[in-house]
Order: sequence, then structure tokens, then C-alpha cells
Amino acid sequence: MAEQTTSLQIRPWADGDLNLLYKLNTREMTKHLGGPESEELILGRHKRYLDLGDRGCMYTVILDNGEAAGSVGYWESVWEDETVYEIGWSVVLSHQGKGIASQAVAAAITQAKAEKKHKFLHAFPSIGNGASNASAASWVLPFSMSVSLSIPRAI
Repeated sequence: MAEQTTSLQIRPWADGDLNLLYKLNTREMTKHLGGPESEELILGRHKRYLDLGDRGCMYTVILDNGEAAGSVGYWESVWEDETVYEIGWSVVLSHQGKGIASQAVAAAITQAKAEKKHKFLHAFPSIGNGASNASAASWVLPFSMSVSLSIPRAI
């Protein structure tokens, strides 16, 4: 079983979090997402995170020692002709396997539920990302907001 982090918090994405995007943009971190993004794409992602407004929220995952360990967030997406929240997460390599993603996602789902805006929240981890698929499957039952794990169909 993974070691559990004793405490963490999520705080809304801020302008100073750009460096975290660079840490999350390595070849190993992005292998299930199509590979690292260019400088232009990273800057665009950072701007989108800052500008989500009432369409969702991106968060920085902060450990109890103050270190940024990753990101988690949810945003509006259309699934089968209905606007839903989609959720995504990323934890820097040095902190993977410690239960951080599970705790951060649980905190983000709690925030999304509190908004009472959308009935459904979906996760779309890559088919080949076994760790994310296993984690996401464990989030389906504990929350009364309907949370689903959707594996995209191979084309």
C-alpha cells in the first residue's frame, strides 16, 4: 500500500505557479499525454488556469512543509451533449506513490460538489496510465456527486 501524506491543501492556481508547470512538463511526466509541451503551450496553459473563472478551478497541491507537489483541477466539458466537470491531476515524480493524488482529487471533488453547478464529474485518464486509472476508479463510490471514470475508445 502507498505511504499516505499526513496533510496537504489545495489552493487556487496563482501567477507564481508557472514554475510548477515546468516541473510537470518532463518527458516522463507527460508520456501519457503526448509528451512535453512547448514554451508557448505551457504559457497558454498557465493563462487558461488563471482565467477559468466560473468554468472550474485549477489548484496547486501544497504539502504540509509548503512544497508544491502537483496540480489538480476541474473544468467544464461537454460529455454526451451535457455540460459536466472534467477533472485532471498531476503529481511531481518525487511525490508519486504517497497518496497525494487521491487526497488532492478528493479535495477538488469536495470543492466541485460545493458549487452545486454540475451533476456529473468525469475523469479521462489515458488507457495506458495504470496508476491514474486505479486511483480514479477508487474515487467513484465515496462521493455523492456522480463521479465516473471514462476510458476513451481507441480510434
